[in-house]
Amino acid sequence: MGEGEVRTRSNRGQWENSVEGAPELSRSYSSREEAVEQGAALAAQLGREHVVEDAPPTGAVTDPDPDAPAP
Repeated sequence: MGEGEVRTRSNRGQWENSVEGAPELSRSYSSREEAVEQGAALAAQLGREHVVEDAPPTGAVTDPDPDAPAP
């Protein structure tokens, strides 16, 4: 992550915005569109770069934890 950038990415089925060096500004969203919109607005407000990491849609509200034991 670049210094101070706002990054929008998928995290186990939810979308989140994180800000390097300011974890208190991080937020989660249920849709990519909302996360991208809010991430762009936050980046503009902070005068920082906004980066969107694309992820393939899974169709699930939450993806399984890759570290969880198999059922």
